[in-house]
Amino acid sequence: MAYVISDKCVNCGKCVDVCPVEAISKGEKKHTIDPGKCVDCGACAGECPTEAINPG
Repeated sequence: MAYVISDKCVNCGKCVDVCPVEAISKGEKKHTIDPGKCVDCGACAGECPTEAINPG
């Protein structure tokens, strides 16, 4: 199951830099994860300063 980004996201972009499959893109108010690309590695969750990324 893909990770998801909650409304706690502040659009800092740290998750984008560590995603090995480029599954994260910037949205208007928060980043989003493409569930079709996400490989559940958790790298993004470890980088998130606001703990906005969790397993879906």
